[in-house]
Amino acid sequence: MKKIIFILFIVASCAKQENILPTNNINYLFKDGFETQENDLMELFPSRGNRWTRIQQVNPDGVENEIEIESNRVLEGNNSLRIYAKASNSTLSKMDIEKEGFKASEGAIVRMEANFYIATTENLENLLLIDIECCSCWDPTVSDNKCPGVRLMIKTDGFLTIERSKILGTTILQTNMAFPRNEWVNIIWEMKLSPNNDGINKLFINNQEVIGNSLKTCGIFIFRQIIFVI
Repeated sequence: MKKIIFILFIVASCAKQENILPTNNINYLFKDGFETQENDLMELFPSRGNRWTRIQQVNPDGVENEIEIESNRVLEGNNSLRIYAKASNSTLSKMDIEKEGFKASEGAIVRMEANFYIATTENLENLLLIDIECCSCWDPTVSDNKCPGVRLMIKTDGFLTIERSKILGTTILQTNMAFPRNEWVNIIWEMKLSPNNDGINKLFINNQEVIGNSLKTCGIFIFRQIIFVI
């Protein structure tokens, strides 16, 4: 179970080497706390497009994944978003919400903040939390370009990582803090976009910096959408 308070910053100014990258000159901002009337899930997807864009649901064989607004376990306000997905079998299991409608160019800073509650102690290796999809980061002439993503994913022994294998062929690992369970956990993920090694990747768990390095982030940056998955 989790509540996501999702904030996206795209910042045109250059970044300084500080714990948190500067967020002046914000070009795009999206924030949602999943507040609804009478726990109506579809209120998150209004036709005018000012909240979330769509739900993606792919059920593994013989079971059905779940998504709902609930009010029993919240961090603030009256609601949280509960997403539940069974493990994949022959079918890749997916249960996510998506947000489209922004672009980020070289030199921009993308900042995401979310609060998660994972109500289990089971092994969650390869659990995907956030996926930033980028159609232009892969050769657009390739017929099977499926807009690969830079992904925030729980890997071996429960450590949260920045997984970039589909775009840059690398994964940024950390072993400073395993992802806490059965409590609200604040995540901040920041990237300064650059095709060179002056790009910045930062990851904070409960205000503790667990990843902070300078690596190229992508050659071309037109991100298509943000996906939250569990």
